Amino acid sequence: MAISVMPDTNAFSPFDDAWQQLAAAGLDPADAARISDAVAWALPQYGDQLAVSGEPLANHAAGVVRILAGLQSDAATRIAALLVTLPADLSAPAPPLRNDPLAAEFGAEIARLVQGARALLRLGLMARHASDSEAGSGDQKEMQRKMLLAMAADLRIVLMRLASRLQTLRWHAASKVPCSPAFARETMDLYAPLANRLGIWQVKWEMEDLSFRFLDPDRYKQIAKLLEEKRVEREAFIAHAVERLQTTLAQAGIPAEVSGRPKHIYSIWNKMRIKNLEFSQLYDLRALRVIVDDVRACYTVLGMVHDMWTPYSEEFDDYISRPKPNGYRSLHTVVTDEDGRQFEIQIRTREMHQFAEYGMAAHWRYKEAGAKGGQVEASSDYDRQLSWMRQLLAWNSEIEAGDAPTGTGNAAEGQGDESGGNATTGSAGASEGGSPNAPATRGRRRTAQPIAQSSNRIYVLTPQARVIELPEGATPVDFAYHLHTDLGHRCRGARVDGQMVPLQTKLSTGQTVEIIAAKAGSPSRDWLNPQLGFLASPRARAKVRMWFNAIELQQRINTGQSMVEKELQRLGKTAVNLEQLAQSLGFARADDLYVAVAKDEFSLRQIDAVFQQPVPEPEPEAADLANAHSAESAARSGKSGVLVVGVGSLLTQLARCCRPAPPDEIAGFVTRGRGVSIHRTNCHSYKALAAREPERIIDVAWGDTSDTFYPVDISVHAQDRSGLLRDLSEVFARQRLNVVGVNTQSRQSLAHMIFTVEVRGGDSLTKALSALAEVPGVTSAVRG
Repeated sequence: MAISVMPDTNAFSPFDDAWQQLAAAGLDPADAARISDAVAWALPQYGDQLAVSGEPLANHAAGVVRILAGLQSDAATRIAALLVTLPADLSAPAPPLRNDPLAAEFGAEIARLVQGARALLRLGLMARHASDSEAGSGDQKEMQRKMLLAMAADLRIVLMRLASRLQTLRWHAASKVPCSPAFARETMDLYAPLANRLGIWQVKWEMEDLSFRFLDPDRYKQIAKLLEEKRVEREAFIAHAVERLQTTLAQAGIPAEVSGRPKHIYSIWNKMRIKNLEFSQLYDLRALRVIVDDVRACYTVLGMVHDMWTPYSEEFDDYISRPKPNGYRSLHTVVTDEDGRQFEIQIRTREMHQFAEYGMAAHWRYKEAGAKGGQVEASSDYDRQLSWMRQLLAWNSEIEAGDAPTGTGNAAEGQGDESGGNATTGSAGASEGGSPNAPATRGRRRTAQPIAQSSNRIYVLTPQARVIELPEGATPVDFAYHLHTDLGHRCRGARVDGQMVPLQTKLSTGQTVEIIAAKAGSPSRDWLNPQLGFLASPRARAKVRMWFNAIELQQRINTGQSMVEKELQRLGKTAVNLEQLAQSLGFARADDLYVAVAKDEFSLRQIDAVFQQPVPEPEPEAADLANAHSAESAARSGKSGVLVVGVGSLLTQLARCCRPAPPDEIAGFVTRGRGVSIHRTNCHSYKALAAREPERIIDVAWGDTSDTFYPVDISVHAQDRSGLLRDLSEVFARQRLNVVGVNTQSRQSLAHMIFTVEVRGGDSLTKALSALAEVPGVTSAVRG
């Protein structure tokens, strides 16, 4: 990325001539003069005041500007960094720009940067004093990173915040003032990963090393001592290996970029910890990276490397033919020189390197997903914003590289990983790692500009500094429902940043929201009105709708239960098990019966039929069964009207499995002790019986059936609606058909009803099916 952070110069006096030269590096004389004017304006206000850490404010401001100058930021960013350090009440809301004295003195752009940076300071203070245990979880750390970016409508605000944090760490290291472990841990958990995601590698590495130094000083010193013992030898070895490989590739006519890639202290410890290795087992303390034009050149270079040095077969990985799950591609090999020293070489194309820097296999994705990477997808607005920020930084630094050579600071402890990271180039040790295809244009320098916020999410805080992610346009009611459904139901008011606000207030990123709730309560129907603007979250709106649906359902149950109980009182049946009654009427539960009654989908007259017990009749003689005819139900009278062919008289009964009726084609099956069972010829049960015992099949035919009613099943499928059952019942009434049974089921607004009706013949059944099909909402009406 060709960004170089200026070395620590805390030894300089704040704002002396040496500082002025560093602070104005890369700027034209007019911008350098603006910085001098800002120093003159701010210096009297610093006085002898100290930061929370104990560092003098003037010293902190000077150090932050030096770091930003090393990041090649523009003049506005450096001036804003001077001003944001001035004493200010962070709890007070930012004034409108027209009333801001900084805007009058330095312009609206710088005033906006200062206000944005102070908003991030306020977020950091609240998170640091969080009392909610969940605020310290891994998900909450990630939320804070997202919130930090969302609050920074301008990338430069994030850079100022990172530079301020790094300066504080540097001051602790230089002054020997103990650094709070919580401060170092917060840097490791929040700021270093954010710098990593933005691709500002040097800031990230230095933050990690300094935080590691304060969190585990003994182990830090141990690794630093091991590295220092080999530093000169290692740098000389890398320079020699780079020169030798470059010469060999040039002789072979292969264009290539060769760079060294040593590790830094925290990265070394992290690898030792994760892979359970000793220091002597780390092969990539000495490492090279080779970038070529195409895949064929990758394998050609690999062959040449293995000819020059002895390959270590157990440490070879071909991620070109077998990419990592996250898409990362490169060749990794470990070789041994003539003196037995092992070192790693990575070989990749420019396209692979670009993908490793900015694609799904970006350095931060791989390192934070784990040693084996992870299947990730940089498809969200947040990820696209990060990718754009990184590319913008790389573009700035590549253009700046056209004006002047990059710094040659010692990067011997640089990051060395399988996907991304910077490298120290050649024997000079200059830092690079940006886009190899970025233009190196001389002339007018470009600076990081405000980035449009395309994300449709906002991030707000609970009073305990827990970060909550909500959709854009969310209100305090959305916030309450996100925390807990019951809290949303009881929400009656809200404070935003300590001020009472209407419940329709649109929340903004960075605000602190406190809900005022009643001890008991319910939502308002107004909340579901989109014109009133109480809710923006579909999730919260669904919870409110579910509450009212449950209330409406309970009201219908109560109404239906009252109606059923009154009917039972009229019938003198007050000691009835209501659950059993509902099941006998075809309902799974009593509540389902009550809802059907309340919606006028079930007639109370059908309850009376349950208690009408048929009068038992004497068993008819077999001779009478063959000849008796009456206008009765065949099911109740046992008179089927069926003649058994070739037999004078036999007891016959209509099978319930298929309920035959004239003019169905029928067949008989001789049962044991119950006469002949009559089935429809297409009945599945009959076919199974016939296949198992064909000798029991007997021919039968319809006799005189003009005065007999036969029970048949009619299956109706329809869209569930209020009054459906009533409309279907009216069809049966018009057709003069007696309904002797009904079973209804409703699921996901679809109703399935099975009616058992008594018909005299095929014509009446056909007419009934046609009439049912014309009822609004009915999708099918067929014989059961």
